[in-house]
Amino acid sequence: METEVVSVMEYGGSLPVENVQQMASHNSKDIPHRYVRLEIKIEKVSVDGSLQIPVIDMSKLDTEKSADYNQELLKLHVACKEWGFFQLINHGASEEIEEMKVVTSEFFELPLEEKTAYAQTPNNIEGYGQAFVVSEDQKLDWGDMLFLLPLPVSQRNMRFWPKTPASFTSTLEKYSIELQKVAVKLLTSMAINLDIDPEKLIASYKDCNQGIRMNYYPPCVHADKVIGLTPHSDATGLTLLIQVNEVQGLQIKKDGEWVPIKPVVGAIIINIGDVMEIMSNGQYSSIEHRAVVDFKKERLSIAAFHSPNITTEIGPLPNLVEKKGEKYKTLSHEEYIRLVIASKLDGKSLLEHMRIQQS
Repeated sequence: METEVVSVMEYGGSLPVENVQQMASHNSKDIPHRYVRLEIKIEKVSVDGSLQIPVIDMSKLDTEKSADYNQELLKLHVACKEWGFFQLINHGASEEIEEMKVVTSEFFELPLEEKTAYAQTPNNIEGYGQAFVVSEDQKLDWGDMLFLLPLPVSQRNMRFWPKTPASFTSTLEKYSIELQKVAVKLLTSMAINLDIDPEKLIASYKDCNQGIRMNYYPPCVHADKVIGLTPHSDATGLTLLIQVNEVQGLQIKKDGEWVPIKPVVGAIIINIGDVMEIMSNGQYSSIEHRAVVDFKKERLSIAAFHSPNITTEIGPLPNLVEKKGEKYKTLSHEEYIRLVIASKLDGKSLLEHMRIQQS
């Protein structure tokens, strides 16, 4: 008998909030108090321009016959263990990325009434709005998003897929497929580095859950008092992020400081999510990161989140716990998703909930 798969769309959603792009267009010098983040001014941001995340060349990981294969595999392993972030070049998805940038920009340029036709509905994480708003008094992010679930195909809800621009659906479909291929290639190399069977890890990502979040961060006259995206680690397995325009804003937390990331032209920024940290039993690290906004210009980005399929339990892989014991709890995927959606972004608090306290 086939296992019934419950859609993640049934697990809950986010409370509706004011549209930030519209709010920013008024050029008001005052911003609502729920957006004011006074801690931003006192948190330390690194000024060391040489401190950057590793760059991994996927073409060198494509075959063991490559002269640089072992060296690049080691670079990937170190990046996943010590940084949790890296930039991926020669990934083979450049055409799909450039097309996706265009339709994303065009969507956010639409009049508000056209965008709100795809607004989130109660108890649904998909659509246009904001995410992880779980109370009426929590601080809010200075940004809007369009979040869709392209994979698995059987779970798509086309009610939230924009009809304008006309090429949006076909472009997102191609983009979704290509980024899934990149994710699988990376997971294969990670499995080799972790000394686990690549086929077993990849099998858990068959019919994977893929979420694509298109972000729009408007400029703000008080950019030093607001945050585009609250500091957090991604609750998923592997995130593939692209920068849509030239405005930078991604920062990661390294040794207690926020390190601004300078995107390499044409690269995909990859980060380890909480699920991968859990499955690797702590060998790989998900890293806290945030998005800041610019005083004068909007910033756009697209994040593609990849997680195992809904039938996969979220917990340490068995052969990685033999020497050091389990460091994290194991939950059904449905339990884990419900936990994620019910939580607000708050550093690595979700991962701490999963951690087994050592006596």
